[in-house]
Order: sequence, then structure tokens, then C-alpha cells
Amino acid sequence: MIEDIELETLINEVYEYYGFDFGSYSRASLKRRVYRVYQLGGFGHFHEFLSKVRSDPEYYKQMIDEITVNVTEMFRDPTFYGILRKEILPLLGTKPFIRLWHAGCSTGEEVYSMAIMLKEAGLLHKSLIYATDINATVLETAKKGIFPLRMMKEYSQNYRDAGGQEDFSSYYTANYGIAKFNEELSQKMVYSQHNLVSDTSFNEFDIILCRNVLIYFDSDLQKRVINLFDESLAVLGFLALGTKETIKYSISPGKYKQFEKEKIWRKIK
Repeated sequence: MIEDIELETLINEVYEYYGFDFGSYSRASLKRRVYRVYQLGGFGHFHEFLSKVRSDPEYYKQMIDEITVNVTEMFRDPTFYGILRKEILPLLGTKPFIRLWHAGCSTGEEVYSMAIMLKEAGLLHKSLIYATDINATVLETAKKGIFPLRMMKEYSQNYRDAGGQEDFSSYYTANYGIAKFNEELSQKMVYSQHNLVSDTSFNEFDIILCRNVLIYFDSDLQKRVINLFDESLAVLGFLALGTKETIKYSISPGKYKQFEKEKIWRKIK
């Protein structure tokens, strides 16, 4: 494993050379991810790794991509999507236009899941999904709407567990081991790079989803990001986080009401 002092050196050097600030990332998960990159590179000593990061901007970009990628899947936690389908979408459906923000969208599986549910609720035509991530490489993947065909069996099961009634395979075309999702879904998506650590609010949304991203940040940064979401959320809008995440320590009590048992809050003032 790498030493704490080595990790701090990397954080400082990356900031000094490239202006990217890992300082607020949770040390435990950052250390695991850096160690994985270090092993993949086959370095004998940490100083060789540091030297490569400093002197090779292409390698630095690869490292950032590896460290900032988040694992995701379609209809992840089907009970969460069941509540979105039954309880939240009907409330959003009363609005003339629905703006959604998937923050930290990774390769886009959850964005497509949402588009499918909006279509089935008859709301896709009046919705726009903004999907952002710090990682430019995963955004390119997400934009294409192409996922491994071998994952479709599991995703189809998740979809049914989340209350889906249609034939899941009608949403994509299968070809040479890949599944390409229909353009009817992707034309309601806007993908762009956004850094939750340093960028500001860019619109007002009716629902913001940021699931299993905050767990990688320390508590100060979590508070900052929650406040960014608060600034970006319309009154009576919804905020959805991951199973181990909360707004409890970040927002004044009484401003939000927790929805059901899932990590969904409604902004009430």
C-alpha cells in the first residue's frame, strides 16, 4: 500500500502542476484508487510514479480518469427507482416543464434509466436531463448510449424489479456484443463537464440526483456540494442521494422533508 505522506505529496504536486484539487477527497477511498493506478502502471517506487505524473500530461489525464470514475448500473437499487416511478414522477408531472440534473453521472446508466421512466410516465417530451461529471472520458461513453450487451440481462431484471412493465429490449438495438440505446432517449439529455468541488450552480432544477458520489468526499466538501444542490433546486424540488449519504449535517433543519425511507428529500422552503 502507499504511505500517507506519499499520498499527500501526490495531492500537493497535482495541485501545483495541474491545478486539480484532491485535497477534499476522502483519504481512504483516494488511497485505494491511487494505489490501483500505481499497480496498473507497474512502478517499482512511488517517486517514479510521481515523476511520470509530473512530466507526462497525458498520463496525468489517464490517472485522473481512473481515479474519478464511479461504478454504476441501470436501475441501481430498484426500490429507489420504484419510489421515483410511483411517488415522485407523478408530482413532477404536474409541472409544464421538468429539469433534471444527474450530478456525477459517470458512464450514463442511471441517466438512461431515468429517461426510460420519464418516457413510460408520458413525461419525456417535456423533460430535459442535464448530466454532468468531472471525468471527460466517461461523458463521451455516456453520450454514445452504448453499453455491454452482457449487462442487459441484469439491467432488465433491475428494470422489472423497479416496476417496469415493457419489454426492456425494445429500448436498445443489439449488435456485436453491444447494446445501443434509442436516440429518442438521448435527445432529451445534455452532457457536460462539471466539477462539484470547484464549479457553481448553472440552472434551477426540479430534481437533482447525485448517488454514491459524496461518499468519496470529506465532510466539509460534502457540505459545500449539498449547498450547491440547495442553491440549484427549486422549492418543492427533490434531492436524491446514495444509500450511505445524508443532508442531515449540511442544511438547516425544517428546510427539507425526507421522502419515504429512501435517500430522497423534498425542499419545502
